[in-house]
Amino acid sequence: MSFWEDFALKLLDGTIVTLELLSVTIPLSILLGITIGMLRVYGGRIGSFIANAYVFIFRGFPLLVTMMIMFFGLVDLGIMLEPFWAACVAIILCSSAYQSEYVKAAILSIDEGQSLAARAIGMSKFQEVLYVIIPQAVRISLPGITNEILYMILYSSLAYFIGVSEIFAAAVTLNSIWFRPGEIFMSVAFIYLFMTTIASLGFRKLEAKLRVPGFERVR
Repeated sequence: MSFWEDFALKLLDGTIVTLELLSVTIPLSILLGITIGMLRVYGGRIGSFIANAYVFIFRGFPLLVTMMIMFFGLVDLGIMLEPFWAACVAIILCSSAYQSEYVKAAILSIDEGQSLAARAIGMSKFQEVLYVIIPQAVRISLPGITNEILYMILYSSLAYFIGVSEIFAAAVTLNSIWFRPGEIFMSVAFIYLFMTTIASLGFRKLEAKLRVPGFERVR
């Protein structure tokens, strides 16, 4: 097999694994980030304490260390995760902690008069949060969440260190066989650039569709 055939096959396989990793971690981290952000504001004393502790821990843990804990550390507790799922759990935990900050800030930025208006027309607290607060908070926090998603795409390469056969792992394997680092790693860099560009454009269009009047960003 020639270099270019091996190059194409291995990078294709690695890219597929990376996309599978992101297809799991992106939606789940967003959902968990929104949930944690809401708990920090509306969770009461116990709920907000748990949510704040969660954010304190996983914002302070490096992602690579968290991956190592999920893959190697949990074995001591009798829990054995495959490398792919250990990486997924670690990325979701760390990323959702950061995303919850954007959600919390978005909730607190909403004018209190809207809550009073919701109560005035007979909405319960639950209805107020569900129909008035959450839709606006998601829209307002979307630029910050988008930025975090772009970091997730890049940081997914750390999964290589616990044995996930993603695109960076494919590049390392190729280089160990063919010793052509310039071509291999530059190609991988452009693949990551392509993925982040597509994600950025997609979220920008979503942001434009969902933008709240009065909260437009200056470009």
